[in-house]
Amino acid sequence: MSRLVVVTGAGRGLGYGIAQRLAEAGDRVVIAELRAENAAAAEERLRAEGHDVTAVVTDIADRDSVVALAERVAELGGADALVNNAALADGVGGDTFWELDEAGFERVMRVNTYGTWLVSKHLFGQLAQRSRGAIVNIASDAALYGSPRLVHYVGSKGAVVAMTRSMARDAGPHGVRVNAVAPGLTRVEATESVPASRYALYADNQVLGREQTPDDVSGVVQFLLSGAADYITGQTLVVDGGFVMN
Repeated sequence: MSRLVVVTGAGRGLGYGIAQRLAEAGDRVVIAELRAENAAAAEERLRAEGHDVTAVVTDIADRDSVVALAERVAELGGADALVNNAALADGVGGDTFWELDEAGFERVMRVNTYGTWLVSKHLFGQLAQRSRGAIVNIASDAALYGSPRLVHYVGSKGAVVAMTRSMARDAGPHGVRVNAVAPGLTRVEATESVPASRYALYADNQVLGREQTPDDVSGVVQFLLSGAADYITGQTLVVDGGFVMN
């Protein structure tokens, strides 16, 4: 039987690209998406391509919503893998850390950090029942570069990198691997509001010299969920064309 993979924030953009890549490889995919219209559209498109996809409207920052997601996934047979992709990227190139308002900071941290932990917590029991359960957290190279005027997002994604290491140590004895991918600036719907100056910064400093696409990330996620990565855990792979090297 094919794997069942949960991908959060997969109604559009990078998350959709990841879901599509996994579905094309034969995985059954659960799209956990906040916006009902995006969830339905993504499910319809992927089913039209012949894939086994189920959309579940989910607010990853709300406990009851995440519990309902876990229950629905259990009804489908239980999760073999999880991709924590859903996140907010508000205010890129906006306020300095002393100008940022408290509500904006809390909102981004709650979704990007708390939400990643919450979904992982409530799906872990299912993953641990599998012989090769796996989690991939989508971080960001912004946390490694230290992007200015973005402290809430940078802080939230830096937390995801650190959490990945701790989660890997907790999960390893249960046969579950936990890794992270840190993409660079990718032109998708969620980054339409990013200032042109930020794109120019990447264009001028990326070693590979081309704009990043969702395909650049989805293949790495697929690898980390595969048997080829069975002995990799607690790691963060930077995928940004050489903008950040660590």
